[in-house]
Amino acid sequence: MTEKTQPKKFKSKWFRVAVAGDTTDGREIQPEWIHQMAQTYSLDTYGARINLEHIKGLSPDSIFCAYGDVLAVKTEKVTINGEQKDALYVQIQPNENLIALNQKNQKIYTSIEVDENFAKTGQAYLVGLAITDSPASLGTEMLSFAAGATENPFNAKKLRPENLFTAAQEAKLEFEEVKESFASDLYNRVKNLFKTQEQQQQQTQENFSQSEQAILEIAQQTANQGTEFADLKVKHEQLQSEFNQLKNKLDQEPQGQPRPLSNNSKFSEDVGEVDC
Repeated sequence: MTEKTQPKKFKSKWFRVAVAGDTTDGREIQPEWIHQMAQTYSLDTYGARINLEHIKGLSPDSIFCAYGDVLAVKTEKVTINGEQKDALYVQIQPNENLIALNQKNQKIYTSIEVDENFAKTGQAYLVGLAITDSPASLGTEMLSFAAGATENPFNAKKLRPENLFTAAQEAKLEFEEVKESFASDLYNRVKNLFKTQEQQQQQTQENFSQSEQAILEIAQQTANQGTEFADLKVKHEQLQSEFNQLKNKLDQEPQGQPRPLSNNSKFSEDVGEVDC
């Protein structure tokens, strides 16, 4: 049995998604938010998923399905217009949908969803990452306009209405294949080997069970035929015995006596004895 090929896994190089001081919906991204998101992010706590236009679809077949996951977050210093600022970088694990989108050479812009008070901890947390090829849909002007509306149309897309979306900025996504370590690769190979052996043993056991069942059925049929033959033999012996008894009885009966001679014929003296 051939070993199944494991699907390849990819991860992105680090790319920037936010800078302290950027304006979103009228709120500015604070430097402490940048550091808090980098320090607190954990897949075990809450893994941020990648979606399209911050729309979290329910169907995996929809264009608004998930496009991957945020693996890690870090902060770096960047210089913009001669001013040094704190910037947030992420590393993601794309799925085949995002890889296909990236291979079309489309410009991809990203926007993050920030919870300023995640789980009432008082600290900011990265809870989502959106991609789009239309930066205007998540641009600063659009976010500010939506925030000034009586009912913010973006609130329905947020995990919490108080969360904020950052303005979309162009991201250069570069993916590289994740190579398994020697230990991990060895472990998986040994695991697959035992799994293959177990499957072969199971198949052998199933084949043996089928053969065993067939043998038992043949043995049962043979036993039935043997019983029927024995019954016929007994009946034959009974008939033979009855025939022999009848024959002996007939043999023991006396033979028939000859009829008396006639002596009143006028030809008796000339012809001799005549038996009529």
